[in-house]
Amino acid sequence: MGFRLKVEGQNETIDLGMANIQKAEYKTDTPDDSNARSTDVGTLIIVTGKIITAVNGEEADHTLNLAKWSVVSAEKADCYRVTTLEVIAADQVVRKIILPNSFVVDYTEKYGDTEGVGTFEIVIKQKKDKTELTDIDGGFAQE
Repeated sequence: MGFRLKVEGQNETIDLGMANIQKAEYKTDTPDDSNARSTDVGTLIIVTGKIITAVNGEEADHTLNLAKWSVVSAEKADCYRVTTLEVIAADQVVRKIILPNSFVVDYTEKYGDTEGVGTFEIVIKQKKDKTELTDIDGGFAQE
């Protein structure tokens, strides 16, 4: 199983693939204290993976651009981007999740002397008033 993450902003596209991403999670978030279906629904994606070093002159991985996106202030329109997560099994897209107005809730990088360069975790959430625009699809034919 593998994953692809694509984040499209006004001036850049961030692409992370199977070499970077170790784990991905999609979550529909509702209040835990509700006894009925709530109108307070959110959607989010959590992605965990490896930071890969550029060697032999190739371009660095896009985790640096994720870190830069995480500090874009709310006053700038580019803090909201289109995020697409694809879950792939046996060369087939099992799930394709699109958050068209997403922003970074949390971004963490961890470094150690035994893990290689390091790891990252990003929590991306769909803007709450645009939750109904979240697109979840699956069952695609083999690529």
